[in-house]
Amino acid sequence: MIEPHATKVLVIGYVWPEPRSSAASGHVMQILEVLLQQGWDITFSSPAGFGEQRADLTAMGIHEVPIELNNSSFDAFISELAPDIVLFDQFMMEEQFGWRVEKHCPDALRVLESCDLQSLRHGRHQRLKVRLKGSEDNNDFSDLFAQAAREEFEYMADTDLAKREIASFYRCDLTLMVSEVEIELLVEQFRIARNLLHWCPLMVDLPTGAPAAYEDRAHFLHIGNFRHAPNWDAVLWLKTAIWPLVREQLPGAQLHIYGAYTPPKATALHNPAQGFHVMNWAEDALQVMSSARVCMAPLRFGAGIKGKIVDAMLCGTPNVTTPVGAEAMHGDEAWPGAVTCSAREFANQAVQLHNDKTRWLDAQTHAHTLLARRYQKSVHGPALIQRLVECQRDLANIRRDNFTGSMLRHHQHKSTQYMAQWIEVKNRTHTT
Repeated sequence: MIEPHATKVLVIGYVWPEPRSSAASGHVMQILEVLLQQGWDITFSSPAGFGEQRADLTAMGIHEVPIELNNSSFDAFISELAPDIVLFDQFMMEEQFGWRVEKHCPDALRVLESCDLQSLRHGRHQRLKVRLKGSEDNNDFSDLFAQAAREEFEYMADTDLAKREIASFYRCDLTLMVSEVEIELLVEQFRIARNLLHWCPLMVDLPTGAPAAYEDRAHFLHIGNFRHAPNWDAVLWLKTAIWPLVREQLPGAQLHIYGAYTPPKATALHNPAQGFHVMNWAEDALQVMSSARVCMAPLRFGAGIKGKIVDAMLCGTPNVTTPVGAEAMHGDEAWPGAVTCSAREFANQAVQLHNDKTRWLDAQTHAHTLLARRYQKSVHGPALIQRLVECQRDLANIRRDNFTGSMLRHHQHKSTQYMAQWIEVKNRTHTT
C-alpha cells in the first residue's frame, strides 16, 4: 500500500477552477477534494490567467504555481517537484506539457481528466447547424437525438479535433470519463482499451435536509455558463420556440436565466413583459435552484453529463431536458422530470410538472434515488483512489500493453518538443 504522505500530485489545469461558473470546474474540485481527503500533497498549476470566480485553492491546502506555455521554466519546476501523479485537466494540457512531464518525470503516472468528449460535442454541434439550415421544422429534433454510436463515430472520425483528443487519451496511462456512453463509444468505435478509461462521474454528498416545498417555490429556471456553446444554444431555443409555448398555457409564467460571463447578446434577450428574465451570474446556484419549481435544460447538443441537472436533483427541483441532457445520467433509474425531443412537448411537460404537485413530488423522489445510486462521493471517491494506486503499481505493464500510446508519444511529443522550443526561442528573441 502506498503511504498517503508519499504521494505527490501535480494538476495542470486548462483554467483555474471556478466551480460556481461551470460543471467542468466543479468536477475538478470534486477530484481535488478526494485527493486531499487521502492526505496527498497537491500542487495546482495553470498557464491561464486568474478568472473572476476562481476557487481559493490555497485555503484548501493546495499549492498554486502559475506556469507558462512553451517555456523551459516548467522543466525546472517539475523536476524539482518530482510528482508521483500528473493530472492533466483537458487534453490540450497534455498536448502542451505531456512531453515535458515524460522527459523529466518518466515514472509519474499520467492521468487525463476529460470533463466531456469534446470532439463528440463538436460533431453534434456541426450536425445541429446542418439540421437548422436544411429543415423547415426546427422545433422537433427526434431524428437528431436518435443518432447511433456508429453514426456519431463516422461524423467525428475525420475531424482534426477527434484525432488530437483520442491521441491524447492513448498517450495517457488513464483517462477519467464522466459518461458511460462516451466510454462505450471510445471502446467500441475508437478501439481504445477499456483498462485505459475510468468512470468518474460528478461526485456529491447526499443532501441531509428536506428540500424546499412545492408551495414555497415559484417560476421556471435555466442556468449555465454562457461561454459554453450548448448553454447559449439552449437559451436561444427557449427564447424563440419553447417559452412562447409555455406562456400560451401559463400567461403569467416567469423564466429566470442565470449564467456566468453573460454577454451583451444574452442580456439583449431580457424581456420582463414576456416573463423572460436574464439574471446574469448567480451568487449561489443551489439557492436559486432551490427556489425554482422547474429547471429547464433544452440542450440540442453537448456531451458529458450535466452539472445543472445534478444541481437540480440536489435541490429536489424536477427538470425537463432532452435526450442529450439526460444522456449517461440515469442508467436504469427513473428520470426526475421529463425527457423530450420537441419544443411543443418540452413546453407541455414543463407546464405539467409546474402545475401537478403529485407528479412534481414523484420527480423529486426519483432525484433522491438517482443521486444515491449513481453520484455519491463516498462511492466514487474511494474507487478513484483505488484505481490510481493500482495504476501506479502496474504502470510498467500498462505502458507496455499500450503500444499505440507509446508510438504516439514518440512521434507527437518529438514534434511538439521542437515546436515548443522554436516558439520559446522566437519569444526570447522578440523580447530582447
